[in-house]
Amino acid sequence: MECLASFSNDPFDKPPCRGCSSYLTEPYVKCAECGPPPFLLCLQTSDFPVLDPNWTAQEEMALLEAVMDCGFGNWQDVANQMCTKSKEECEKHYMKHFINNPLFASTLLNLKQAEEVQHNETAIPFHPADDPPRPTFDSLLSRDMAGYMPARADFVEEFDNYAEWDLRDIDFVEDDSDILHALKIAVVDIYHSRLKERQRRKKIIRDHGLINLRKFQILERRYPKEVQDLYETMRRFARILGPVEHDKFIESHALEFELRREIKRLQEYRAAGITNFCSARTYDHLKKTRDEERVKRTMLSEVLQYIQDSSACQQWLSRQADIDSGLSPTVPVVSNSGRRSAPPLNLTGLPGTEKLNEKEKELCQMVRLVPGAYLEYKAALVNECNKQGGLRLAQARALIKIDVNKTRKIYDFLIREGYITKA
Repeated sequence: MECLASFSNDPFDKPPCRGCSSYLTEPYVKCAECGPPPFLLCLQTSDFPVLDPNWTAQEEMALLEAVMDCGFGNWQDVANQMCTKSKEECEKHYMKHFINNPLFASTLLNLKQAEEVQHNETAIPFHPADDPPRPTFDSLLSRDMAGYMPARADFVEEFDNYAEWDLRDIDFVEDDSDILHALKIAVVDIYHSRLKERQRRKKIIRDHGLINLRKFQILERRYPKEVQDLYETMRRFARILGPVEHDKFIESHALEFELRREIKRLQEYRAAGITNFCSARTYDHLKKTRDEERVKRTMLSEVLQYIQDSSACQQWLSRQADIDSGLSPTVPVVSNSGRRSAPPLNLTGLPGTEKLNEKEKELCQMVRLVPGAYLEYKAALVNECNKQGGLRLAQARALIKIDVNKTRKIYDFLIREGYITKA
């Protein structure tokens, strides 16, 4: 459709209809493909088809007018107003040619995009994939979203919500003095600055997607602990950087942490004399095996230490059950020192007893230490003493990972018997 306003009021100056050769009057049809010269067709003789062979131009106009009068979807009322088509025919024709028609669809899409651009300037929009949740009023999620209303794209309370109160009693009159007029203008300028701050905060929330706080927190948890701490620290600077620049900054630091961890692992390989990744895999496997064996030895020492104390043994078993099930141990193993001291350890039948002298047997019985463990601890302390030329108690405790009181008794015994010397 075009408008004939560009032509003069004289009907003889207007272009003729290509169908009936009469002068055009609005409304009329102009072909979008033909021309030049343009193909113009009046609707005075409207018994020709336009979009469908079974629908005349007059019926097309009547359908559009009926939909405008009765509303979209009220097809029975539309059919009653047209009188020439049924309800199903009206709905099918309108949906086919005016809703699902690619030409009309592209036009509607352009109108929708223009509406969205206008909406972006006045509210906080979200992409369809990032549509914020719609919690009930005064719920926990609603409080997390700071009272954001997705349907209105706005908040229940604005930033500096009572800024308008300063303007409610201001009235500009002609008899105001210059100073009073300047003061009123200053108050208005302050109010404008508050409005700008509101818009600035909304823009930050919109750009960084901070409305859906829980989704934002889920995205944070994908980073390692070090990067999460950095994210929390650098969040206050997000208002300075844009969303893309801020994410690039965080991602670059996440990559830095990964590189540092990889460099540390390579340095460990190089210190162990490893020069290729095939050997590195073997090294990692052997290291894992050594760690498992060390844990087993520690567990054996604990079993032998607490085996005569039923309460402590029960606590140890509970803790090991938690470890085996993947849980962190919650029951600390504490020997029941409040009761009378445990009886001396019976060395009969224990491996390594025949290698001890009488004083060593007495020591193992008093400290409740099996002969095999004592011989291992003794050899470690003697070797370290020979290397260092002497041994301190702190060094002995670092070598022997058992109860500190037992370590002191073993250390004092070896000093007294001349096996080791003090540093």
